[in-house]
This record gives sequence, C-alpha cells and structure tokens, in this order.
Amino acid sequence: MPEIVSLGEILVEIMRTERDLPLDRRGTFAGPFPSGAPAIYIDQVAKLGASAGFIGVCGDDDFGRLVEGRLREDGVDTSCVRFAEGYTTGCAFVAYSSDGSRNFIFHLPHSAAGLLGPEDVKEDYFVGTKLLHIMGSALSVSEHSRQACYRAVRITKELGGLVSLDPNLRPELISPERIRKICEPVLKVADLVLPSGEEVSALTGIPDPEEACRKLAREGKIVGLKLGARGSKIFSPDLEIMVPSVEVREVDPTGAGDCWDAGFTVAYLEGRSLEECARFANVVGALSVTELGPMEGSPSREEVEKLLRSMGN
Repeated sequence: MPEIVSLGEILVEIMRTERDLPLDRRGTFAGPFPSGAPAIYIDQVAKLGASAGFIGVCGDDDFGRLVEGRLREDGVDTSCVRFAEGYTTGCAFVAYSSDGSRNFIFHLPHSAAGLLGPEDVKEDYFVGTKLLHIMGSALSVSEHSRQACYRAVRITKELGGLVSLDPNLRPELISPERIRKICEPVLKVADLVLPSGEEVSALTGIPDPEEACRKLAREGKIVGLKLGARGSKIFSPDLEIMVPSVEVREVDPTGAGDCWDAGFTVAYLEGRSLEECARFANVVGALSVTELGPMEGSPSREEVEKLLRSMGN
C-alpha cells in the first residue's frame, strides 16, 4: 500500500502560447498537459522516489488516459483511479500575463472530477499510509469530492497517519470565505499546513500572513509559508525560520506550489530537519517552473540532489 496518498481532481490544462492574450480573444493554445493540483503533487512525490498512491475519477476519454498514464509511468499507484463512462475529463484553460499572474477557466464541477465520492475511498487502501495530502481545490470541486476528502482524513487519522493541507485557493471555483468553512474540518486535525500568504489569511481570518502562521503554530501545527521567488518561511511551536529560494529561469509557474508541497512532505517523512525540508522543497519548486506544463518541469530525485550539492547542502 502507498505511504503517501492524495485524492481529488484530475484534469488537463490547455494554455495560451502568448503572454498578455486574454481568454476572451482568439488565439493559439498548447496542450493538453496532465494537471490537477492533487495529481501534480502525487506525481512529484513519485518522481522523488517515495511510495505514492492516488484516488480520483477521470473521463473514459483520451484526456483521462493521458493523465492516468502519466501518473502510472512516473510511479504512482493508480489502482484507485476510476474511469467514468459518459463523462469527460476536467479541463482548464489558462492565460498568462507578463507580470506572472494567470487567469483560468475551469470545466470541473460537471466533469468526471466532480464524481469523486466517499465510495471511492476504501479503508484498506490506507493501511500503510504515513501521510495524506489534501488540497483545497479537491474540497471545492463538488460536495461529493469534499465528503471523499473528509472520509480519507478520518481514516488516515484513525490509522495513525499524518495529514497535510494546502488550501490551494482558486477564486474561480470558490470564495475565500467559503474555503475557510470547508477547510475547517481538515485544518482542525492537520499536522502540516502548506499555504501561500493569501491562503493562510483566508484560512484564519488574520490579515497578516505571518501572524496567521504563528497562530497555527501555537496550535501545534507545522506551517510552511510559500513565498514564491523569495523562498519559504517555516513556523512550528518552537521554530521560525526563513529559507531563501533558488534562482531559475521561469517558464511556467503552474504547479510550483504543488511540487513544493511534495518536496516538503517527502523530506519530512524522511526525518530531515524543518530547515532541510524547506531547502529541499524550495529546490523542487524552483526546478518545476522551468518547463511549459504543470508536470513537465517536475524534477527527479537525482536532479534535486544534484542542485542541492552544487549549493553546498
């Protein structure tokens, strides 16, 4: 059974090839690229050499076979990925701006991604699970998907595993106020919380991101605050440390936070110090942005270790 499990939406991304060309204009796209935040996360976990498993639903179509095949080829156990006849695999259309911002149009709630439900979460699949990773996007897709996540959390905690939460706030899917409410049952029992600044403020209602992280740390959680090109800051009940990022040429930032989560959780389960976990995750996240496509730049374990050695770590 896999040691690290994630569940949620499977989708493909179809991207603008030009910057600053909005989605309401005619233009050219590239893709489809395998995607979905929980899928990006678990794919990166497997590429780092960890035991990884995924639970999700895709359409019985070429897009679904593209994503499931990519996960399987990279070492993810996909025995709990279901193909839904009569439904299409979820899609996201993405436009990029020169300032680094992105605009999405999601086709998710009425796609196969929205069909994930509690019945897809089998208790015996979690017997060997050391960590379950939950994404806010999986909580947002549909009520069925949300209940599947809650069930997975309950089973994992009952069996003694850890839970990590990335709020993964998507304004196109749900409001910050709503994400706080639906994340609350997971946040309450989460051992690791891995947000951006905007997300941790949405989770806690505290405008200052660092104060919000300190609040969660006082509750006994380990918080990894993702700061993009600046790196990350780690908060725990007895530690607060800033870890700088790695300079790379950015091609596509989509999925960088999901890959950072993978690096941090894999390193954490290996028993590394929190500073080492953040340094490892920063390298994973940085390398992931160097290719077009959410999973295309996700690095192997060897690539991460090589860059760390060159940095003297």
